[in-house]
Parts: sequence; C-alpha cells; structure tokens
Amino acid sequence: MTTRDAPETEVVKAWRVACDGGQGALGHPRVWLSIPGDRGWVECGYCDKRYVHESVAGSE
Repeated sequence: MTTRDAPETEVVKAWRVACDGGQGALGHPRVWLSIPGDRGWVECGYCDKRYVHESVAGSE
C-alpha cells in the first residue's frame, strides 16, 4: 500500500485566492477560487491545496 502526503493547507486573509500549483513550470494553470463564507475553506480542483480563511482557521 502506498501513502500520499496530505495536500498543502494555507491560511489566508482574502475570501478570493489564486492558485497555480506553486511549482513554476510543473504547476498548473492559474485558477481563482472563492471561499464560501458558510464553510470558510476551498480546495483547488487541480492540486487539492486547501485555502482556509483566517476567521475559521483552527476551528474546523
């Protein structure tokens, strides 16, 4: 059985964030993600990175 590392999580101040995979040429196309206020986080559909708004960080 192989295990995968957990996706990266980043706490952010904005409700709208951009994700490009963060790996230069090995990343993915830049996408803009909106964090829903009722949930407080969103995941990138390309790399699964989770963006957590600072107002809910630590309470999930």
